[in-house]
Amino acid sequence: MKYILVTGGVISGIGKGIIASSVGTILKSCGLHVTAIKIDPYINIDAGTFSPYEHGEVFVLDDGGEVDLDLGNYERFLDIRLTRDNNLTTGKIYQSVINKERRGDYLGKTVQVVPHITDAIQEWVVKQAKVPVDDDDVEPQVCVIELGGTVGDIESMPFIEAFRQFQFKVKRENFCNIHVSLIPQPSATGEQKTKPTQNSVRELRGLGLSPDLIMCRCSTALENSVKEKISMFCHVEPEQVICVHDVSSIYRVPLLLENQGVVGYLSRRLNMPIETKPRKMLTKWKEMSDRSDRLLEHCSIALVGKYTKFSDSYASVIKALEHSALAISHKLEVKYIDSAYLEPSTLQEDPVKYHEAWQKLCSADGILVPGGFGVRGTEGKIHAINWARNQKKPFLGVCLGMQLAVCEFARNTLGWKGNINSPTLYWAVIDMPEHNPGQMGGTMRLGKRRTIFKTNNSVLRKKNFKFTFSPVNPELKSHFEEKGFRFVGQDVEGERMEVIELDDHPYFVGVQYHPEFTSRPIKPSPPYLGLLLASAGKLQGYLQKGCRLSPRDTYSDRSGSSTPDSEISELKLPSITNE
Repeated sequence: MKYILVTGGVISGIGKGIIASSVGTILKSCGLHVTAIKIDPYINIDAGTFSPYEHGEVFVLDDGGEVDLDLGNYERFLDIRLTRDNNLTTGKIYQSVINKERRGDYLGKTVQVVPHITDAIQEWVVKQAKVPVDDDDVEPQVCVIELGGTVGDIESMPFIEAFRQFQFKVKRENFCNIHVSLIPQPSATGEQKTKPTQNSVRELRGLGLSPDLIMCRCSTALENSVKEKISMFCHVEPEQVICVHDVSSIYRVPLLLENQGVVGYLSRRLNMPIETKPRKMLTKWKEMSDRSDRLLEHCSIALVGKYTKFSDSYASVIKALEHSALAISHKLEVKYIDSAYLEPSTLQEDPVKYHEAWQKLCSADGILVPGGFGVRGTEGKIHAINWARNQKKPFLGVCLGMQLAVCEFARNTLGWKGNINSPTLYWAVIDMPEHNPGQMGGTMRLGKRRTIFKTNNSVLRKKNFKFTFSPVNPELKSHFEEKGFRFVGQDVEGERMEVIELDDHPYFVGVQYHPEFTSRPIKPSPPYLGLLLASAGKLQGYLQKGCRLSPRDTYSDRSGSSTPDSEISELKLPSITNE
């Protein structure tokens, strides 16, 4: 097993997750099996109870694990399936050690950070690195480990010490350290400054780790003189200083690393047998990135949510939209709308924000209402859903968005009274038995589930989904379907209504699960692909062609696929057959 530790310096949020994912991608393109582990030094057990404004979205894995959004990047870039144990936190480590102490595993010894906590970290990494993450169930050969935060943070010290010891246990030829640092460029002088990176590397070396590669985040390409300066003061060769400047798309980052010889260096440093033949996977990435830069047609989607001030709150949603837009050769424009601004109360308090929000909504080609929690802003979402239904605008509701679509239809078509926060004669949305209002962490229905389609003429059909919450009351199903509001997908027991569609509408779909978690750059999520197709006016043509995109909307067989049609089939909505 080869271990690649990715650390960060100067500031957090510098792009360690994308760089770790990109390193894994270029190694996987060489035919290696790659897994990834994210270490978060916070004391929380997992990310499930975080506010979206704290760390962005909570990514949900197949096994129901609620984890950091960087694991979403790993899954999307590497096309792998991770588990909850691929996200290691201080809370999990301390909980594990304390449980061992309570069982008497330490035989009365004084339990300390060194060696007990550091040993637990190393044991966790070694065990998890061996877990297969690809469909072929082959044990990984390379484990990319991202250490969250910044070198020097007090909460990350036990992890730094653990890896200081770890490098000697697994031997030098099996361990290397990539350090990601910032090269600021003050506008006053325009000069690229190396001092923050020098200080960061000095601190890392003082803690016992010497970086093998220094990846420099900068706004423009690194000048040769700057690279030589970093080489001299940070005790590395110039070839070990890698420039990661801003690019048009994050999918260009693997290509950027490849072009600077990262694969060759890692092959020599870790003694990995890597073939030098052209890599088809990277060819496909290059073609995808080139297409992204050449797109001329635009498609705008109004994202009506509660956490729109921080785009990472909807990271996977945005990625799923981007994947689908790229699949149909359109440039995506996301219009973020705070749902509270659509409510009549805002018209009285701040008319400008109210009219701006409605102008954005009305000018969008399609409308997306994603998941969320709490009552704030729900009335605004219902107003947006009502407008999409009446104006026949393409609409996709996810989780809470699907539930509110049910409430909107019940209120405005069936004439049922009440709001989302008060009991009425009819309960359209009910609590699930898994939900525990007294215990916040991990009490929802989480993970990969199966949904059964109950009709042959549904636009949307897919087998496996992730992350469901409050279901629609099945006792009221007939009232909706009499008016053309169809529940086309249910869980295997037939108790939870999980997919809805509206008759006589270009695209009005709601899903109880979160399809964005399974979207991939070259395999977009079907519900999101349907929304983009409908918003671009292409859905009917797509369905008439047997759910196939036109050749110009696909990748050529230069990417390594046997024929263009085999690549088209990857973008195909599942066929309409009974399960």
